Amino acid sequence: MVAFYLYCASFITFAIAVGGKRWSNRKPEDHANRWGKIGFGLAVVGWIAHLTFFFTRWYGGGHIPTSNMYEFMTFLGMAIMFAFIIVHLIYRNMLLGAFALPLVVIIVAYASVFPSEVQPLIPALNNVWLKIHVTTAATGEAFFAVGFAAALVQLIRVVDFTRTDKAGRRSQFWTEFSLFVIIVLVGFIVAVFAFRGAGYEASFTQEKVTIADDGTALSEVNKVEYSLPPLVAPYNSETVVFKPFLGMSKPLVEAPSWLNGVNAGRKLNTIIWSVIAGVILYGILRLIARKKLTAAIHPHLSDIDADDLEEISYRAIAIGFPIFTLGALIFAMIWAQIAWSRFWGWDPKEVWALITWLFYSAYLHLRLSRGWQGTRSAWLAVIGFLVVMFTLVGVNLVIAGLHSYAGA
Repeated sequence: MVAFYLYCASFITFAIAVGGKRWSNRKPEDHANRWGKIGFGLAVVGWIAHLTFFFTRWYGGGHIPTSNMYEFMTFLGMAIMFAFIIVHLIYRNMLLGAFALPLVVIIVAYASVFPSEVQPLIPALNNVWLKIHVTTAATGEAFFAVGFAAALVQLIRVVDFTRTDKAGRRSQFWTEFSLFVIIVLVGFIVAVFAFRGAGYEASFTQEKVTIADDGTALSEVNKVEYSLPPLVAPYNSETVVFKPFLGMSKPLVEAPSWLNGVNAGRKLNTIIWSVIAGVILYGILRLIARKKLTAAIHPHLSDIDADDLEEISYRAIAIGFPIFTLGALIFAMIWAQIAWSRFWGWDPKEVWALITWLFYSAYLHLRLSRGWQGTRSAWLAVIGFLVVMFTLVGVNLVIAGLHSYAGA
């Protein structure tokens, strides 16, 4: 919590450094440097507090705290802050903090959605290669996140809001959509904490029937609990507990039969609520800004060199790529051989880790060999991190597999 609040304070300070210089009595450079140094100092102290949490939890739990979704996402937030500190020390760009810090805040808040109890490791996970694999893979993804933040700032900086032609409207739409995706994730966090604070709960019993080899029908009954109002009920289920919400006395629809898994209906329900909350939050922000959010941010970036942002994005990804290669592929295969007696098994997480690696390989190839710089390079950096987030969030929570984290 200390780290979280320091990160929030650091973000506010960086925002003042970027936006407040327009109305400050000081010279713009002096204003930005003063507040930027304060923001960076708060970020470093917050990271030290975060690092302290990591090692004390490791000591208290008896194993490295990356074994469930809560632990991994908090570690990822700490790794992104570490990557930001490294890149900031190289480039001294205050603007990057105004976009990297919110990303860390969102990820740490997202981690808080999940159960935070220390869970014992199963024997397959209790291996030194787990520590090496997870920490290096997350560190590589952290540098990708910093590259994403710089690329997103670059896109908002270069978009021309005076253009009304088809190409201009398209660039405005997709830049705004990139912000909207982040706001949907924030909407999910807000929805979960709001209904959790209200004490909402609903539960169902779901019967799953399978046919054995001898033709015997086997029935299995599972309990599915919801913390968000169930717009979508589990397939073939009976209601146990249902608190009315906005006139709803029962779920609106039942999940389709092709959605396999006990929690498939709950996960679909969560996705729907995330989109609803994200749309509402986005609408409120649009009403406050009275224009597109990117159009509201754009004027504050006018004195920033877009080429510098593109260079920061590229360098961050260039640092993260070999680290990710070692952690997500090489070390992961060594650990898979030890844990499951095979180097590769086409598990969903393995497949998407490979897709992520291939995408960033293509990014580096196109930028270095084909001269893809400027907006094309920035869009690849943005799309690449969205692939990373799907690997972390979508695969872990939606697609079942050996790598699906517990405590969803």
